[in-house]
Amino acid sequence: MKKLLAKLLLVAAFAGVAGTMGLGSTAALAQDASAPAAASETASPAASAATPAAAPAASAQAAAPAPAAATPVPPNKGDTAWLLTCTALVILMTLPGLGLFYGGLVRSKNMLSVLMQCFIIFSLVVVLWSIYGYSIAFTEGGAFFGGFDRLFLKGMTPDSVAATFSKGVNVPEYAYMAFQGAFAAITCALIVGAFAERAKFSAVLLFTVIWFTLSYLPMAHMVWFWAGPDAYTDPAAADAATAHAGWLFQKGALDYAGGTVVHINAAIAGLVGSYMVGKRVGFGKEAFKPHSLTMTMIGASLLWFGWFGFNAGSGLEANGGAALAFVNTLLATAAATLSWTAGEWIGKGKPSMLGGASGAVAGLVAVTPAAGFVGPMGSIVLGLLAGLICLWGVNGLKHLLKADDALDVFGVHGVGGMLGAILTGVFAAPSLGGTGIYDYVANKVAPDYSIAGQVWIQFQGVLTTVIWSGVVAFIAFKIADIVLGLRVPEDEEREGLDITSHGESAYHN
Repeated sequence: MKKLLAKLLLVAAFAGVAGTMGLGSTAALAQDASAPAAASETASPAASAATPAAAPAASAQAAAPAPAAATPVPPNKGDTAWLLTCTALVILMTLPGLGLFYGGLVRSKNMLSVLMQCFIIFSLVVVLWSIYGYSIAFTEGGAFFGGFDRLFLKGMTPDSVAATFSKGVNVPEYAYMAFQGAFAAITCALIVGAFAERAKFSAVLLFTVIWFTLSYLPMAHMVWFWAGPDAYTDPAAADAATAHAGWLFQKGALDYAGGTVVHINAAIAGLVGSYMVGKRVGFGKEAFKPHSLTMTMIGASLLWFGWFGFNAGSGLEANGGAALAFVNTLLATAAATLSWTAGEWIGKGKPSMLGGASGAVAGLVAVTPAAGFVGPMGSIVLGLLAGLICLWGVNGLKHLLKADDALDVFGVHGVGGMLGAILTGVFAAPSLGGTGIYDYVANKVAPDYSIAGQVWIQFQGVLTTVIWSGVVAFIAFKIADIVLGLRVPEDEEREGLDITSHGESAYHN
């Protein structure tokens, strides 16, 4: 009966989406045409509401599809090749990067279950993304949800284009859609680390559908949706375009590649899940040691490698902004690896491979919202702080929360994401080597940057994400629990999920 109810619930959800197809506003999508002539490629992708003539602060991957224009301008082949390459790199982060990183941290009897969850969640989310996710996240609708003009990718062709962060420059919309879909997939996969080794596979999938629909999609729309730079021709046009952007975009929140949308969003859901699924059998009494730190190191290295596509690709163009994000991703990660290792060495007497890998991920998380906005020295400071603060997050804070966050999703992605999001407001300041805020009406960096003002805006973005994701996650887990039950029976948990849930083993003696 529970399985039947689950199927009916999923069918009803899709029917509800299809039934509302006529409610979406007209999308800010190109219909096989591009924006006007290109501006200089040195223009910063950032924009802010610091002045009435300026666009709100944007992630460098936040550009909405470009508005239609009379004369098509073909996408630049270099930008297109770069974006497709970065999309493949982001896919590599989940398959196999995240799977190996998480898999090495669990006990050997659960290795395959983690790999399976990452693999199937990725596949599930990219299909849902093409059916309705992309449309809700990146077409015009309200301040919190987009519309349905791209439902089932309706109207998208190889000639459709999406805006970048330079006026008159665009990329193929198919490439933009795939890039964003890879982001959505890894965000949902990140969550499973918090309740690894005890959750029902079917419940994880049902939760993923609900949370993806009601948390990831609106957060992506709130932070990243805007009309594109070509809409900002004069103060009046800028005000009109901003009024149709996402809610946090209108406020001026800076999130280059997903500090709020990806990391905090997933971490809060994971923390809620760790409470609602419950603690593992033997938690606090048995030692849950990683079964293969070799696999974890390989996974962390693949994540670092793929993260260059995650961050440097978020500018959507192969230009100096991408190079800055690339360098910052390199430096912040290395700095966090060193600071976590040093902190662990001092505190525990020995540096560990687990600490080094965890420090690298902490640096990657913290630099994500800041990658294209801060200078190289700012990224090093950010990385050094992230390593130490996330070290406390997985030790001191985790004990205070009394949660069995199995693979420290909140301690690394939550703490690191919040730190990075807030400090982006500090280190984006031109006085500290940052890029400042780009005014698309004046076509130059705005002269007045307020660190205190931007930090307050960043805090609002963090708080919104925490509340939104927390509420949606609670509802989604509750529905999955009522319909399917959240966790496996105790005897199955003791035997291991590889055999009891999937009938296979990762290893054979």
